[in-house]
Amino acid sequence: MTHETKQCPKCGGTDFGKGMQHGYGVIMPKGKMLGSPVEHLICPVCGLILESYVTKPSRFKDAWF
Repeated sequence: MTHETKQCPKCGGTDFGKGMQHGYGVIMPKGKMLGSPVEHLICPVCGLILESYVTKPSRFKDAWF
């Protein structure tokens, strides 16, 4: 993932930081017990979250829906 070419659509900023959501914010696959923390790409100027993704995507393989 390259962050150099991104631009915040809200404020036009080009500097970004990462944040982690864990604890009660963990995403759980449906029908499974183990979830994954979520990592966010955040604009530090306006606070917009540009991207969110789970850090352990393999835990969602074969999760039923």
